[in-house]
Amino acid sequence: MTPASEPAESSDPRYRPEAHTDPRTGPEHHQQNARHDQQSPNRRHEDGDGPDGHDEPDERSRPDAPDEHPEHHGHDGHDDKHGQQEHSSHHRQTYGKTFADPGPRLIATDLDGTLLRDDKTISQRTIAALAAAEDAGVEVFFVTGRPLRWMGVVAQHLAGHGMAIVANGAAVYDLRAGTLIEAFPLPEDDALTIAHALRAAVPGTTFAVERTFGFWHEPAYPAIEPDSSAPRAGIEELLAAHRAQPLLKLLAKHPSLDPDEFLALASTVAGEHGEITRSSESALLEISGVGVSKATTLAKCCAERGVTASEVVAFGDMPNDLAMLEWAGTSYAVANAHPHVRAATTYRTESNEDDGVALVIERILAARAERAARDAGR
Repeated sequence: MTPASEPAESSDPRYRPEAHTDPRTGPEHHQQNARHDQQSPNRRHEDGDGPDGHDEPDERSRPDAPDEHPEHHGHDGHDDKHGQQEHSSHHRQTYGKTFADPGPRLIATDLDGTLLRDDKTISQRTIAALAAAEDAGVEVFFVTGRPLRWMGVVAQHLAGHGMAIVANGAAVYDLRAGTLIEAFPLPEDDALTIAHALRAAVPGTTFAVERTFGFWHEPAYPAIEPDSSAPRAGIEELLAAHRAQPLLKLLAKHPSLDPDEFLALASTVAGEHGEITRSSESALLEISGVGVSKATTLAKCCAERGVTASEVVAFGDMPNDLAMLEWAGTSYAVANAHPHVRAATTYRTESNEDDGVALVIERILAARAERAARDAGR
């Protein structure tokens, strides 16, 4: 679905940087992901891949009970404060809520590590649940760090369902039509300022740029497939070229620095110029425009549809999902989620390997059907 040629230079205001206001915390939000991520262990594969392991939720006497003490659960399944032993996987349970009238109007879900399985496939159960949700009038949004050019494998399964917010909130994409709806770019001047600041503070940092329909990187940047053959140039040249396409993300990578240390340094020297986060197990930073996040773009899309935060159910697994999960009225962490994500969400569901998102959608639709049957019998 990626166009073969670049779009012409556009004066469309949708391609201009917008002053995103965080729906939860205001203009200071652009440092939030960095604050969360500075504490996070290295649990992500390269540039958008899923988590590298599963965390087992603790046992509960009621399967629908919320996680009452999320701050107690560590990365490895142990109780951080009390040193209790981790629980075995056969006790894994789903925690949820009772969906009362009128029920959710919109489902927002991350992809890698949340909706997609570890091999990047989508189960038939999940496909069926998404279709059933839309048939019932519940809109579906896929909210991901993936770039547009990585949506093909998803779109072939989900083209009939929903909209996509990609690149951590930097663009809105219509999966049905294969059309870019809106972009919220990182200004090239800010990107260059960030690159110079990082290179001065952390020698050995290399960069890549993610535009709406293309990816380019510096010669020393260790790009992975399918990006290893992308055009190469210095960061100044990369930012000067292809300006007809909005700049969605600046990627910064260091070959040996601890990822959390890298994020902390970047936030200190360049945090005022962009939204800095990470979702990789390596020292790879993803940088968007100031105030651009999954939460701000989702909030904007919801407002356009007359949907309030209280009518949204969101799912995620990693720190770049935190803003969205904290904004949504109901939030779920999959069982394999990062500990800070589990702590920030009210509920948990099964892992991405066990169709956790589909399970909750089925419960939402079952509650709707039960209400309809009750109303019909009156």
